Amino acid sequence: MSCIIHIETSTKVCSVALSKNEKILFYNENKEGSSHAEVLGIFVRDAFQYAKQNRLNLDAVSVSAGPGSYTGLRIGISEAKGFCYGLEVPLIAMPSLDIMAKQVIQKEHADFYCSMIDARRMEVYSAVYDKQFNQLRGIAADIINENSYSEFLLKGKVCFFGDGASKCKGAITSSNAVFLEDIYPKASDMVSIAEKKYEQKAFVDVAYFEPFYLKEFITTIAKNKII
Repeated sequence: MSCIIHIETSTKVCSVALSKNEKILFYNENKEGSSHAEVLGIFVRDAFQYAKQNRLNLDAVSVSAGPGSYTGLRIGISEAKGFCYGLEVPLIAMPSLDIMAKQVIQKEHADFYCSMIDARRMEVYSAVYDKQFNQLRGIAADIINENSYSEFLLKGKVCFFGDGASKCKGAITSSNAVFLEDIYPKASDMVSIAEKKYEQKAFVDVAYFEPFYLKEFITTIAKNKII
């Protein structure tokens, strides 16, 4: 078993957890989406101080790898890398969609689980899982319409969740569709996934690891800057 700090910044919520032997010892989160850069360092510092005060030796850092907010992912992964370099511990990375799916599968009964992160307009980043947390359809950027996920909806109950799910309610009208509220990736739900990866030594290269953006980041010029 191991002692791991977990960092999640892929959406508007920023959270940090500290676990030992899969037990959560410390957790904090902030739902103000514009303040990740301000609060993440404080949360990580507090988690580290807790570990130090309780004489815990940190074995690894786990981080949400995306997809999700470009800026949020850069902030979280940069913090995780710095921590790994400073403490000389390995880095564990996991998809943001897996983190939500793990949370929901443990609590909700359904045939399929569709984890979604808002990608703006009528587009979402999503993946589909079964009851055993097997990924049935890989992570993709989907434009939502009335036919979206019909191959699963025709077979059984599908739980849609995450900050991308609300935009689907008007388009997906199947009686097999269930939309869950207030589900988002949390550091506390990274623990069991990270522990398994640690046991398997499924680490990523700290120097070369990059966030999983799925789509290229495109910058735009504010209208009031155009002459």
